[in-house]
Amino acid sequence: MMKTTPANPASIPDSILSEWQSTVDIMATLVGVPAGLIMRMVQSVIEVFVSSQSHGNPYVPGDRELLLGSGLYCETVINKNKKLLVPNALTDEHWKTNPDVKLNMISYLGFPICWPSGKPFGTICVLDTKENAYSKTVEELMLKFRGIIQTHLELLHMNQVLGEENRSLSDYLAEIQTLRGIVPICSFCKNIRDDKGYWEAVESFVSQRTEARFSHGVCPQCAREHYNFELEETCMPTPSDPHP
Repeated sequence: MMKTTPANPASIPDSILSEWQSTVDIMATLVGVPAGLIMRMVQSVIEVFVSSQSHGNPYVPGDRELLLGSGLYCETVINKNKKLLVPNALTDEHWKTNPDVKLNMISYLGFPICWPSGKPFGTICVLDTKENAYSKTVEELMLKFRGIIQTHLELLHMNQVLGEENRSLSDYLAEIQTLRGIVPICSFCKNIRDDKGYWEAVESFVSQRTEARFSHGVCPQCAREHYNFELEETCMPTPSDPHP
């Protein structure tokens, strides 16, 4: 794999990364393998996101490779969105030349990790230097660990959604706060006096303080008074503008 400098994306807080590190460390220890990994997709690249701190683990966080056509075990897991078990790549014509064999990782068990939307995040997997068929108990254990990770992703997604909603609400409240209080407006021309004592049109006053924009027209009452013609009504009549 190509080497890169590992980075913590803004979407995954350090507190959660710490829990994921503990997860892969425990997983590698319980399964008895040199490598437990959480792999992550970044556009067209797949990278080692979290790697167990176990003896003999050749994978380093930040190692990455182009996903498409890489021949990696994880490419198949992501593309097919299902479990992959390779007990011994050296006896499997399809897997005996895959890149991980060069690292002496000849057995593999991996599961896909997805965002709440179903979009792939990456994989959780274990690898061994010897033939290993992995038991059903190991599979169930890894599915439990995957569930924890996907729960974290769901919480992160919901926090992002709520954060965007709160920002929208804050913007709305800020606009309301801007227009609160007594607004000094001229009784004749309807210009508004700002806090520096200057008079400005109501459109200018509101536009500078909110995201509102104005579109000018002529109401039916003004059409009668100023232009001496009837304008077709487009809304229900009000007390100030009754039907003739």
